[in-house]
Amino acid sequence: MKTLRILAVDDHEMIMLGYKFILERLIFEDYNIIVDTASDYETGRKKIEDSATTFQYDILLLDVQLFPPNEDQPYNGEDLGVLARKLVPSTRIIFMSSFSDNYRINSILKSVDPDGYMVKTDIDQKTLEDAIKTVINNPPYYSSKALGAIRKKMANDISLDENDRKILYHLAKGTKTKDLEQYIELSSSSIENRKRHLKSIFGTEKENDLALILAAKNRGFI
Repeated sequence: MKTLRILAVDDHEMIMLGYKFILERLIFEDYNIIVDTASDYETGRKKIEDSATTFQYDILLLDVQLFPPNEDQPYNGEDLGVLARKLVPSTRIIFMSSFSDNYRINSILKSVDPDGYMVKTDIDQKTLEDAIKTVINNPPYYSSKALGAIRKKMANDISLDENDRKILYHLAKGTKTKDLEQYIELSSSSIENRKRHLKSIFGTEKENDLALILAAKNRGFI
């Protein structure tokens, strides 16, 4: 019997134990499933690096946010995914996150090109089992909310670059324009110019930032 090795990285211990309990009892062809866990970026990084020189994980289950939302941490699950793509490119990657907004999902699709993305509110025993079987046999696998975000983005005819998307994303999070330089490598004048251009694109030239945010959300960019 073959061994299917899975690494689950999530900062919520009960969630990881739930994944482990379900998957190690999964009846899947001729596979014996073993699930390892990590609760933070550094532990996950070390296990991925070790796997590159010894055995190799078949699947990584990665949460995006690996720390409490009120803590400022330099790395997250997306960074782990980027690292894994370099060190163990044949390992299948599934993101399992509470983030369901279009910006976050499409950012991860672009930077990591994962084999699956599941929004946690979509996850139950059946969808988790379906995800594992699909990414092993015929990836990708997207949960319903993730697929909705992807389809909504594909339906748009507006092209924005990464800095445009970051401006919209941080404005939607409540960041003031004067503070955007902390998150975007542009001068304040460049940010202002881009914001004016965005308002022109979305037809909100004479309206406030809230109108811009709402228009961007309606088009699936946030």
